[in-house]
Amino acid sequence: MKNIGNIIKTLQNIMRKDAGVSGDAQRIEQLGWMISLKILDDKDQELEAMDDNFQSPIPDVLKWRNWAADAEGLTGDPLRDFIDKELFPTLKELDISAGNKRTIIVKEIFEGTNNYMKNGTTIRQVLNKLNEIDFNNSEDRHVFGDIYESILRDLQSAGNYGEFYTPRAITEIMTEILNPRLTETVLDPACGTGGFLTCAIEHIRKHDFKNAEDVGILQKNIRGSELKPLPFMLAVTNLILHDIEVPAIEYTDSLNREYTAIKEPDRVNVILANPPFGASVSHRVETNYPQTYRTTESADLFLLLIIRLLKQDGRAAIVLPDGSLTGDGVKSRIRQHWLEKCNLHTIVRLPNSVFQPYASVATNLLFFTKGTPTQEIWYWQHQLPAGVKAYSKTKPIQKTEFESLKAWWNNRVENEQAWKVPLATLEANNYNLDIKNPHTPEAEQAFSSVELLTLLHESFAKSDTLLNQLKQELEQ
Repeated sequence: MKNIGNIIKTLQNIMRKDAGVSGDAQRIEQLGWMISLKILDDKDQELEAMDDNFQSPIPDVLKWRNWAADAEGLTGDPLRDFIDKELFPTLKELDISAGNKRTIIVKEIFEGTNNYMKNGTTIRQVLNKLNEIDFNNSEDRHVFGDIYESILRDLQSAGNYGEFYTPRAITEIMTEILNPRLTETVLDPACGTGGFLTCAIEHIRKHDFKNAEDVGILQKNIRGSELKPLPFMLAVTNLILHDIEVPAIEYTDSLNREYTAIKEPDRVNVILANPPFGASVSHRVETNYPQTYRTTESADLFLLLIIRLLKQDGRAAIVLPDGSLTGDGVKSRIRQHWLEKCNLHTIVRLPNSVFQPYASVATNLLFFTKGTPTQEIWYWQHQLPAGVKAYSKTKPIQKTEFESLKAWWNNRVENEQAWKVPLATLEANNYNLDIKNPHTPEAEQAFSSVELLTLLHESFAKSDTLLNQLKQELEQ
């Protein structure tokens, strides 16, 4: 069996020779559009064999098989010119007036993508290596799925692109706990490279698939949105690799829609998401939201959007930083709205190194159901494994670490890792959800900023008193 991992490494090494490609992010984008086009063509050939009437949205001359598949085909400057002057311009301008979803996806992928490579001979070497993978071969596709995960992990060290990768242990445990089913609509409104959606697909296939018709149901019910071109392209490719023929992923900003215009037909049963945090929203996007909730903090607006998009009794599991659990003014009003509209039943507190190296902020997994107000919140403190001081790229969080959480989930008792807080306590504290573990020594020493200032003031006062006493004694 061919080693696909070695093929990918070889591809990246070949690209490093091209002066037009600079850094991991550009290499991943370059590899991304090529893989996308090859996967689309491999899938097209599969569909053509099954349906004589199938029509690919890609013009014949631009199909991978007709310009890239021949090892002795176009190379050098003619190949580079073909890509830059024919392939990209044509695919960016595909006619989507007929509403064909596959055509729309191809156009959207290439609208936001660039060809960085300048050496046509090097491009030919990349194409020939990529042709060693057959995406219609189930074994190749399965192995490549694992390799694809490693490519997405590489995004963590590729500048700002790291924000689009949520560790697989996190996406898997959140999906497993939420337990989406085949007949439910599943949405990630900030889907990045599609990690939550592919976890949902795998979970549903494992637990609910009974016949071939289920594929069509699943395809209709898995939905996502992504604003940025590179993760959008990778998400589409990721879902196609998981046998979603026409991924229902929109190339759009989920926040940029009128909040009050979201009605029942727009709502879904399940939301899994790691919305972007620590960033400001696009210009004037906040004006789509009611005056009392307006903010430019993306995580807060995504929380409002997610609540609005859930059906009655809909379930959600999301990742939020500590900063979204506290704060006054609009942040407090959003949290109050959240607790009144939903049962926020569980908050899993994670160590601040889970998302290293992209972010070192402390994060939380929040599980809630829409329709019943919150009466109490259970907290679970996730602990680092014995002997591990922090997670890192080489030592990421593992799903097996959540076994104790799973054992506790349906048989909840307070212990060193778990505690519960009644609504009355939260109301009295301005709906502050950043509640430290009362069972740890650190929590006993945790003070608010006001308390710290008071202690500091008292300490200075004591020092002044002692200095005055010392001065008096010296003057005697």
